[in-house]
Amino acid sequence: MNDQPTPPRAMAFFAISRSDPLRLLSTTDLVRENDKLAEERTHLHRAVTSHATVDQAIGALLVLGRIGPEDSWDVLRETSQHTNRKLHVIAEQVLAFAQGGTLPEETRVALEAALSRRQGGGPEAETDPAPPKAPTPTAP
Repeated sequence: MNDQPTPPRAMAFFAISRSDPLRLLSTTDLVRENDKLAEERTHLHRAVTSHATVDQAIGALLVLGRIGPEDSWDVLRETSQHTNRKLHVIAEQVLAFAQGGTLPEETRVALEAALSRRQGGGPEAETDPAPPKAPTPTAP
């Protein structure tokens, strides 16, 4: 009988690659793939959330600016470009404004200019645009 302890054995786990079935994936490969998928999931979640915010801001501009959906999208996009802010940031600011908050000055000026172009204000409206106003409730 051998009384010596058995040395620990290294265990390796492998999986077969879906895209390349002749390639075995090591545990390290699997961890990397999992990390990559988790990062992609985070980006997709962020995109879906951002998209919902933009859609809601388009709806707010429909009502507040009395313009159509395409024009509302253009107003958001132009405001984003003129202020050098991400579209979802502008959308969040518009939603906060629609709920009674205030707009940062730079956003307000760019939004007013874009709105006046869509409402038929012409180029002269860019220098002295009228501020967007919340609609006043009317009695039925």
